[in-house]
Amino acid sequence: MKVVAYSIKIFEKEPLAIANRKKHEITLISNVLSTDTVSYATGKEAVIVFEDDDVSADVINKLADMGVKYIATRSTSSDHIDRTTATARAIRIANVPSIALAGVKEAELPMVLAEETILNLDKWQQKKCLGLACVCSRSCDKINHSSLDNHNSHSHEHTHAD
Repeated sequence: MKVVAYSIKIFEKEPLAIANRKKHEITLISNVLSTDTVSYATGKEAVIVFEDDDVSADVINKLADMGVKYIATRSTSSDHIDRTTATARAIRIANVPSIALAGVKEAELPMVLAEETILNLDKWQQKKCLGLACVCSRSCDKINHSSLDNHNSHSHEHTHAD
């Protein structure tokens, strides 16, 4: 998957490279996502963002017009992303499940965030459910009412509705 990661700090580069294992073609940039930097997503399927990035309706519409289909945030919150516009433009969103950070020491945080972010990209590429990382209508809950283990392992496409 071709991806651009915005707002990358120096301490995040190595963990992302290690977690990625050269599976995805990721461009790492230190610029925040904004209307001025959205053009870096040209030709990409996904963007990786953080809480300081501008993931407003205007930016999401530009991303969608460029063909971006996925937004993965390296945070547990997705409040900085205009989910209504993303849903309307059929862009899927994922975050880092807060349970993934339980008991994690501060020094381990960049690696865990990187691993969870790459895992979301992997699952999207394989057309698999993101489980707890999914920020959508939870349509997989409607498709499969069984345990969390099954929820994380079945394959389908998400539909988006508020």
